[in-house]
Amino acid sequence: MKRKFPIVIAIAAVSGGGKTTITSNLKGKLQNSKTLFFDDYDFDGPDDIIDWIDNGGNPDEWDLSPLIKDIKKLLNEPLDYIILDFPFAYLHSKTSEFIDFAVFVDTPLDVAMARRIIRDFKDRPAEDILLDLDNYIARGRRGYLGMLKTIKPNSDLIVDGTLPISEIVSIITRNIVNKE
Repeated sequence: MKRKFPIVIAIAAVSGGGKTTITSNLKGKLQNSKTLFFDDYDFDGPDDIIDWIDNGGNPDEWDLSPLIKDIKKLLNEPLDYIILDFPFAYLHSKTSEFIDFAVFVDTPLDVAMARRIIRDFKDRPAEDILLDLDNYIARGRRGYLGMLKTIKPNSDLIVDGTLPISEIVSIITRNIVNKE
């Protein structure tokens, strides 16, 4: 049986886990592909992410209509792959029908936090870093742990997020080609 194209690949990880970098590098490796990034959208969703997670973290509470519209549009283009920087794997009922392969980049929380600080606080005062770390300890860490309990086990492939980006991309590419 011939595989349908384009193949939709979802890349998930905790914040700072490498989703955006891996998605961008994967696009360079997979010919005839396009990318969509979750953070490029302004979705209607929970006002307080940690309260949302504490109350079960149901991905269907997010209105992902703008992303779904863009996925549908790309599905009609002559592409081989659509790569989504997307935090929910198969758990959002309205997007799951489009996803063919979900990857979870399993990055240790300390590494993800260090990456976030480097990325988000490069030109900000140390006080901002300390406030963010306090928030992480008091509330944010629960969100990261929630992903590990829900998104990770609902992914087709789990990749070690401490590996070099080129190796992560090669592992994902090999698995996608083997799935075809």
